[in-house]
Amino acid sequence: MKKVITYGTFDLIHHGHINILRRAKAMADYLIVALSTDEFTAGKGKQVYYKYDERKLILEAIKYVDEVIPETSWEQKIDDVLKHHVAVFVIGEDWAGKFDFLKPHCEVVYLPRTEGISTTQIKNDLASGAQSAKNKK
Repeated sequence: MKKVITYGTFDLIHHGHINILRRAKAMADYLIVALSTDEFTAGKGKQVYYKYDERKLILEAIKYVDEVIPETSWEQKIDDVLKHHVAVFVIGEDWAGKFDFLKPHCEVVYLPRTEGISTTQIKNDLASGAQSAKNKK
């Protein structure tokens, strides 16, 4: 069985998240999502709307996701790849080059982001009262 792994916070799930999960799953038989814990996310200076258990529940309901594991540190990636027998590591192209250290252990793929959407954009739009293009029609 060919396994792929991706990492992220996956707060405020949107079509960009679904696109990366769908494309990651298309590369293998089994998709593992390493989901940033609340503590790890706070340590990165970020804030989440949904707690870890809620984000995990949402991810587990997505048909492309086979397993969700906690991401508790930057350093765990090699251990995760080895422990779960991962063939492909997938992440957005905004991280290009940052995870090349995994190449001796698995294939590393940087996927293009979905244009026009991000969790940061959603949060900023909500804070400013801006409407999405779809809601303006």
